[in-house]
Amino acid sequence: MSRLHTMVRHDLRLQRRYRFNHAAVFVALVWIACLWQLPDWTLDLALPFVLFTDLAVIGFYFIAGLVLFEKGERTLYALVVTPLRFGEYLGSKLVTLTLMALVVSTLVVVARYGVGFNWLVFLLAVGLLSPLILLAGFIMVAPFSSISAFIIPSQLFLLPFALPLIQFLGLWDHPLFYLFPTQGSLLLLRGAFAPIESWQVVYAVLYQGAWIGLLVLASRRSFERYMVAREGAR
Repeated sequence: MSRLHTMVRHDLRLQRRYRFNHAAVFVALVWIACLWQLPDWTLDLALPFVLFTDLAVIGFYFIAGLVLFEKGERTLYALVVTPLRFGEYLGSKLVTLTLMALVVSTLVVVARYGVGFNWLVFLLAVGLLSPLILLAGFIMVAPFSSISAFIIPSQLFLLPFALPLIQFLGLWDHPLFYLFPTQGSLLLLRGAFAPIESWQVVYAVLYQGAWIGLLVLASRRSFERYMVAREGAR
């Protein structure tokens, strides 16, 4: 527990140093300003879309930034040679960035919608989508050493996670979208502001939970292949 606590403090310091909190709040304020331009009857659709977009993009690039900063400052090598376990290293990033996502998402919703929404479904939505996207970002950034090399490939990697928006926006309805890991997130986000079926909640929790487990395993492999091996070879 002490190692995890130390790692959490390290990540929080890194986030403050590079103004991640400031950037997250700024983006939230921009979204709030945009949402206030929309009529109330559109919020049941607009809010889930905004939250999904914000959580996906911000989380993906924030964890990528953390990893790249550690690589650039060679702190990753120091972490590799300590008794720190991979679960503690990754868990710290998931905890700190998911908490940031919860705070920012709550700020956006309460500022525009108020508190009259389904808090349980909302917390489930954010609590499942954030680590899902964070893990995807961690895996994707592992082979790269600079943000400039990462930007273009990252957009292609994010595309499959965004495809369920096609059904969400009513452009094409097909069961195939339920194979994508973020379909459940969109169902839960919409269910926070509109009625949701019980089977949809069960599907979202179980399916996304399974994906998170798979991505944790993939994250360990990426860490060992692209970070531990390369840092040890220097």
